[in-house]
Parts: sequence; structure tokens; C-alpha cells
Amino acid sequence: METFKSKGLSDIMSSWVSTGQNLPISGNQIQEVLGNGLIEQFAKKLGSSGEEVSGGLASLLPEIIDKLTPNGSLPESDALLQQLSSLKKNLLNI
Repeated sequence: METFKSKGLSDIMSSWVSTGQNLPISGNQIQEVLGNGLIEQFAKKLGSSGEEVSGGLASLLPEIIDKLTPNGSLPESDALLQQLSSLKKNLLNI
């Protein structure tokens, strides 16, 4: 959340956590938040381009965050880290 906030995207992230409608995010914004290195790492693992990965994350991330925060608030940090770690292992095998 802090990274999104520092990039001026806190309203977008907040919409995913809240119980209202999720605001969209672009692939370029995802790349800005996560950084080229991480996007390229995902792309390499998936055999895809950085643009495809950032575009895919832009469509999936709002829904994933929304599902991880069904009550409109972030779970305790340990629980969230466990959920994200499990998701990372299942999706990317890393």
C-alpha cells in the first residue's frame, strides 16, 4: 500500500480493499509500482513479455486484492503475507 501511495495511486489501491467498486489500473502504472525488474522476472518465468505481464496484472490485481480483503480492510500483515506467498507459489512456482 505504501508503494502505491508513494506513486500517487492510493485511491486506486484503496478502492480494491474497500467494499465498493474497484478502480482500474493500467499496465504502465503496475510497472511503475512493481518495477521493471520484478515485471521482467515474472515475464521470464511465464515466457511472456513485460507488457503482457503488466497488462495481465493490471486486470487481475484489483480482483485478487479485493478477494483478499472481503471485509473492506487489510488482514493482519502475517495473514496477508501468507496468502500472497501461497498465491505466488501457485501462480508462478517461485
